[in-house]
Amino acid sequence: MKGHTTSDGASPRAWDGRSKFPHIGEYGFLSDCETNALIAPSGSVEWMCVPRPDSPSIFAKILDRGAGYFRVGPHGVRVPVARRYLPGTLILETTWQTPTGWLVVRDAMLMGPWHDLESRSGTHRRTPTDDDAEHILMRTIKCVSGTVDLEVVCEPRPDYARSEVDWEYENSGYSSVVAHVGDSNPDLHLQSSLRFGLEGKRATARTRMTEGATHFVAMSWGSQSAPTTYAGALDAMWRTERFWRDWITQGEFPDHPWRAYLQRSALTLKGLTYSPTGALIAAATTSLPETPGGERNWDYRYAWIRDSTFALWGLYTLGLEREANDFFAFIQDVCRDNRQLQIMYGVGGEETLEEFELPHLSGYEGAQPVRIGNAAYDQRQHDVWGAVLDSVWLHAKSRDQLPESLWPILKRQVEEAAKHWHEPDRGIWEVRGEPQHFTSSKLMCWVAMDRGAKLARLYDELDYAQSWQKIADEIADDICTKGVDERGVFTQRYGDPALDASLLLVPLLRFLPPDDHRVKATVLAIADELTEDGLVLRYRTDETDDGLQGEEGTFTICSFWLVSALVEIGEVERAKSLCERLLGYASSLNLYAEEIEPGTGRHLGNFPQAFTHLALINAVMHVIKAENGEAEKGYFGVVPRPS
Repeated sequence: MKGHTTSDGASPRAWDGRSKFPHIGEYGFLSDCETNALIAPSGSVEWMCVPRPDSPSIFAKILDRGAGYFRVGPHGVRVPVARRYLPGTLILETTWQTPTGWLVVRDAMLMGPWHDLESRSGTHRRTPTDDDAEHILMRTIKCVSGTVDLEVVCEPRPDYARSEVDWEYENSGYSSVVAHVGDSNPDLHLQSSLRFGLEGKRATARTRMTEGATHFVAMSWGSQSAPTTYAGALDAMWRTERFWRDWITQGEFPDHPWRAYLQRSALTLKGLTYSPTGALIAAATTSLPETPGGERNWDYRYAWIRDSTFALWGLYTLGLEREANDFFAFIQDVCRDNRQLQIMYGVGGEETLEEFELPHLSGYEGAQPVRIGNAAYDQRQHDVWGAVLDSVWLHAKSRDQLPESLWPILKRQVEEAAKHWHEPDRGIWEVRGEPQHFTSSKLMCWVAMDRGAKLARLYDELDYAQSWQKIADEIADDICTKGVDERGVFTQRYGDPALDASLLLVPLLRFLPPDDHRVKATVLAIADELTEDGLVLRYRTDETDDGLQGEEGTFTICSFWLVSALVEIGEVERAKSLCERLLGYASSLNLYAEEIEPGTGRHLGNFPQAFTHLALINAVMHVIKAENGEAEKGYFGVVPRPS
């Protein structure tokens, strides 16, 4: 760990070994489906980017203790007694006890009515709805017992803490101030029932609250004006609460003890969408480390095409068709004009995501480098064609038709898979070592050809169907010949015995039926040999040239994949036991990062992680259907291919 010190002179870890950073899994997540924020247990907003989730940050204390924050809470008390989401919402409620009283703070990114009535939105490409982001972070405060000294501190550090703000009052009073940011971010307006003082680069407020007293603080960065009274703030919070509860009510959730996990995952996925385009970002953050203090730190604030199939399956399974349709429309957008398909895009469909390092930031607990952008955007990864074709197949199956405009796009993707499937690539995990013949990449190329053939039949193009099915069979034979070891276990890459959790997709993608001896052998080998404390690793870093140093935690998505795969091969009790254990690792707010550290259960990696929540939905639904004696139709409802 590097010896960086924060702005208050403290190192990332104090002298007694305790971290100055909250655990990753302790953050609360807020969103208005255009912007999101992470709030620490202390009541500080420690990560927020505006106006988009991939914009430069205005608060980045999660990556450096001197990189900006916005706290609302009791003076001198940093640890609350309780935190929860209001059921069915993304409104976070924090309850504090001080030596003299009790305080409740509620935080939300406000939702309001559709705004662009006189002219069209400059960002929205999807069909307008009744609701729209207000671009306001609302924080309401109530003293419920005794007396409490309240403090508010807002210290923005724009452009990843590379810039500073200039504060000024907006009128003749003290209740409205503005931070002039410059070119990197929009100006930030604070409106409150409190009186602000401007102290250098901070706006601060303090007051002694007595039982029944209420206040609010609103930060806005768009064209909508924040409420000016507590009654107005309550009304805005009520409308936001109604928005989330109306939305979650549209879903279909089983009457089961695990229902709450499904609903929280659905709400988190909704919060990770960028509603103007329908994009689903992989996570809200950048550079939260996969290895404590290490270099495995990536920017996940982008939309991966790979996530599309998993996202559509999860959303359709839970009855959330509008979000599925919007994400599918985003995929259509990035495929238009017969362009070469990338593995990831910016939330607006941007193709260039150049990667840079920010050496002025210490990194979470000293983990460096801090990266923005993602150089993997131009990697060759052969699974992308299969992801797109599977998404289209799922979408078309739900409607029994294929949109006319999609056919030319699909033909190109299938033909790309046919042209390149026999070449090495970087694989599903985007390794930065040398390209290899990864078995999972061949598997996804088979998916591209197989689903392409099915879609051709649906489109009544039987010549294409026959030709593509022939190549699909050729790829399948190649995989079964070169991608299986002497035990009958599918391996990470051709000619090497290393295991890889991506091969849990063999039964889930219906490459082989679940009772095939190679499927069972693969699932059980991964369960027994690629785990630590029963949790699944992606691969063993000493067996895979991924171009990086150090170990990494267990990948939670892979553990949830194992749950689904165990159900597929008939190991239902083992699957249920693992699923119960994984649900027990959820944060106190039922959120997940990318990884779990074996032994400690700490969350590692970017947070919250869409892929993890998607895999949770699949795993939980697999177990519930098995318990109910329902035949699982497969990960995407695809009929198994014959052995």
